Amino acid sequence: MSLLSPRPSERLRKGLEQRKGPKPMVRTPRERLNRRGSLETNADGGGPKGSWLIALILCCATLATLDQTPALEPARTAVGEVLSPLETGAAMVARPFTGIPEWFDSRDELRERVAKLEAENATLRRQVEVTDYGRSKLAEYESITRAAEDLGYALVPARVTAYGPAQTFNRTVTIDAGSAAGIRSDMSVITGDGLVGRVLRVTKTSATVLLIVDAASVVGGRVGGEDRSGKKSGQVGMVRGSGVVAGRSDAGLLSLDLVDQTAAPLKGDTVITWGDGRAAPYVSGLPIGEVTDTFASVRDSSRTVRIKPYVDFGSLDVVGVVVPGDTMSDRAVVTPEGELR
Repeated sequence: MSLLSPRPSERLRKGLEQRKGPKPMVRTPRERLNRRGSLETNADGGGPKGSWLIALILCCATLATLDQTPALEPARTAVGEVLSPLETGAAMVARPFTGIPEWFDSRDELRERVAKLEAENATLRRQVEVTDYGRSKLAEYESITRAAEDLGYALVPARVTAYGPAQTFNRTVTIDAGSAAGIRSDMSVITGDGLVGRVLRVTKTSATVLLIVDAASVVGGRVGGEDRSGKKSGQVGMVRGSGVVAGRSDAGLLSLDLVDQTAAPLKGDTVITWGDGRAAPYVSGLPIGEVTDTFASVRDSSRTVRIKPYVDFGSLDVVGVVVPGDTMSDRAVVTPEGELR
């Protein structure tokens, strides 16, 4: 063994080192791990120097002090005078663009509000119309009640549901009350203003009424009322219809053929039905109309009295049918005392 040859221990150590591989690198103080876990090198070998932190603090303190110093007020004012017009101009230029979303929102909101107000107006308009119609209905029913009390007859209220066709040459209306309501043929039909006609035909739930303006209608009438002694006064005759409701000068007018052709009723005299109060088809004392004028015929020495009826036959709605006081009905009956039974 040569003296220069390595010792067995040294050969063994070198063999072990070669078998283990290269030695691991030792991280120097300049290298550090960042937050993501990667290795980074700090040239300074540490964190920020304390002098930078001190300089930053001193700068902040200086700016805060200068902001409170009145000496900078002129400079601040000058800067504001220069920048203020620029800010105003920039705001005016940008306002149309920045206001676009608000404009769309306002437009949609106004549109919804207009639609809501239109719906509310329509609802209120319908309520007003319904209220006026209901008020008119109530007034008509009240007039029927007053008529029963004034005339002394029991009445069955009914509503006009249809007018008869002109092709039949009859002026008729249909009401919504029939035999179930105690109505029979040849009963008088009135409104709060006066005589309407008489019942022609009856079903269980409806009835057909012949109007006194029909050309085939004949009603016994009396001109005037009672004298001071309570006796019936005035001339009697037969009231006939013209057959015309509207469209001509004689529309809705009636004529009275007097029994005494020498009598001359005065204009404005009242014409009522005459009878004993139980006669059919017309009971006595029902107002028909008033005298408008009188015509005398030289050829046959007759005299015709023209009468304007109290009832507007073109707007019939609520009517009352004169019935006996003990009538059994499927609806309320207005008694002669003006009460409902």
